[in-house]
Amino acid sequence: MTEKTVNLPIYLDYQATTPLDERVLKAMMPFLTEKFGNPHSVEHRFGWEAEAAVDVARKQVADLIGADEKEVIFTSGATESNNMAIKGIAFANYPQKNHVITVKSEHECVLASARSMEKMGFVVSYLDIDKDGLINLDQLEAMMTDKTILVSVMAVNNEIGVIQELKAIGRICHKHGVIFHTDAAQAVGKIPLDVREMHIDVMSISGHKIYGPKGVGALYLKKGTGIIPLFDGGGQEMGLRSGTLSPALCVGLGSACAISQMDMDKDFKHISTLSAALLSKIREGLNSAFLNGSEDMRYPGNLNLTFRGVKSDLLIADLKDVAISTGSACSSAKHKPSYVLAALGLDKSEIEASVRIGIGRMTTEDDINYTADYIIKTVQNLL
Repeated sequence: MTEKTVNLPIYLDYQATTPLDERVLKAMMPFLTEKFGNPHSVEHRFGWEAEAAVDVARKQVADLIGADEKEVIFTSGATESNNMAIKGIAFANYPQKNHVITVKSEHECVLASARSMEKMGFVVSYLDIDKDGLINLDQLEAMMTDKTILVSVMAVNNEIGVIQELKAIGRICHKHGVIFHTDAAQAVGKIPLDVREMHIDVMSISGHKIYGPKGVGALYLKKGTGIIPLFDGGGQEMGLRSGTLSPALCVGLGSACAISQMDMDKDFKHISTLSAALLSKIREGLNSAFLNGSEDMRYPGNLNLTFRGVKSDLLIADLKDVAISTGSACSSAKHKPSYVLAALGLDKSEIEASVRIGIGRMTTEDDINYTADYIIKTVQNLL
C-alpha cells in the first residue's frame, strides 16, 4: 500500500467526533442564513418557520429510538444531558430516596456527576466490570435498596466499545421501581435502540458522534419521569431546559438521526467488514497485540488494542499520517492512565501500551489496509 492510493492524513478517531455528513450540512444551511428566526418567537412567520423545523427535528430524534417527540429535550450535548439526568432526577426524588448506582467504567461526566452527588449527601454505588467490560447483573440487583433512585449504565463504552445488556438492566430496574438511564452517545444511530422494548427511562444523545454538528444533543425523558431543571430562565423545552434553541443545530441533529436510521444497516456492515479486516491484519502481523473488552458484545467501529512492549504515546506520535487516540477525548489531555482499562484488569504497562482506533461511515478499505501496514511496521520499529 503506497501513500498515493489513500488520502492522507487518515482519520480513525470516530469515538472522539465524526465528520459532518454533507447531507446534514445541506439541511442546516438555510437555518444558518435566510431562515434565521427565533423558534420561540410565536408572533410572526420567521419564528413559526424556525419552530416548525425544530419540531420536525425533535420527531426525527424520537423516531430513531422509538420514543414520542414530546419526550425529547434538546441540549448542548451528552455531557449536559447526563448531568440533567443524574442530578435532576436525583434531586426530584430526594430526600425520600438518596441512592444512585453507576459503573466504574462510565464516561467522566457521569462519574463526575456521581462524585458531585456524593458531596451533597447522596449515596453512590459503583458497579465493577469483568474482563470483557460487562457488568454483573446479579451485583446490580444486589446493590438495589428501597432508597435507590436511578441506575446509570453506558450503552456502548466510549473507550472500549463494549455493549451492555440494556434490556436485561432495564428489566431489573423496573422490577425494583428504579429509573434506568443510559448514556447512549456512542450507541445512538449505530446499533438498534428502542426505549420501550429495552425498558429505558432516560437516554443521553450527542449530535457530533453521529455525523451531526457539535454543540447539540438531546435527552430522552420518559413521560411521567420526575426531574428538576438544573438552571432557570424562560422555561423553554417544557420548562426543563431554558435557553434559546439553535434551529440550525437542532435540524442538524434531527437530520443526522434520520440518516442514521436509514443507513444503519449499511453503515454497520461496512464498519464491521473494515473492523474485522484491520483486527485480522494486525493480529497476523503482531503477536504482541490484543483486543480490550468483549470481542462479541461490542460495537465493531471501536477497537481498543494493547501492543505489549510499546508506549502508546510514542506509537501515536510516530503514526503521523493516521489519527488514533489513547482513549476518551474528554480526559486524554490530562495524561492520566485510563480508569476504564484499569477497571478491566490491565496493569499500568498494558494501559500505557493501549490505543483506540475508531472506524466510521467515511472510512475506506484503502484506509484500513494502509493503517494496518503502518501500525505493524511502526510497532516493530518501536519494539
